Amino acid sequence: MRRRTAIALGITAAACVLTGFNVIRSPKDTTPEGVYLRIANALGRGDVRLVFVHLDDQARRACHAIRDHRQKASDRIQASYPEPERSKLLALYKAHAEAPDGADVWVDMATRMGWIARLRRDLSGVASVVGVGAAGEEAAVETTRGARYTFRRRDDGTWGLSMFTAELIAEAERAARDWDVVERAALDYDRAR
Repeated sequence: MRRRTAIALGITAAACVLTGFNVIRSPKDTTPEGVYLRIANALGRGDVRLVFVHLDDQARRACHAIRDHRQKASDRIQASYPEPERSKLLALYKAHAEAPDGADVWVDMATRMGWIARLRRDLSGVASVVGVGAAGEEAAVETTRGARYTFRRRDDGTWGLSMFTAELIAEAERAARDWDVVERAALDYDRAR
């Protein structure tokens, strides 16, 4: 019994030392390289949702906005739209309207748009980090395979992946416009009753 306990403690101690060594030698998320390596690690483990944490502030806000607009639109559609329009639109908005949070919107869009496949295909070692913006707020990680990942400094001083931000913001704007159209139509349906 004591021998098994000693072996278990030895294995646990070795794992802790190795984990501590990896944490110490990995660049911090206050560098674009560190964030890139965290993204690569998350994708290597199959944790697409964790990549959301490493997006820039605008991208994360856009994902939350998409969810919020789709939830409001779905609630309004459910309350005011007649069939068959109700079922059609609810099905269209369902994935994002029922998402628990912005990370789930990210997973859906990143999978559907092929972003995850692209990231997995391009992952390799870091060849260099290049400053893009004059104010030091943007940078790019160039990989050994020639891929380029853009990053933006976040409000908390860490870095976030920004290569999908424009598309996420465009989708958030589309969701906001859709909400406006849904609300106007719902008011018309309510008046017609």
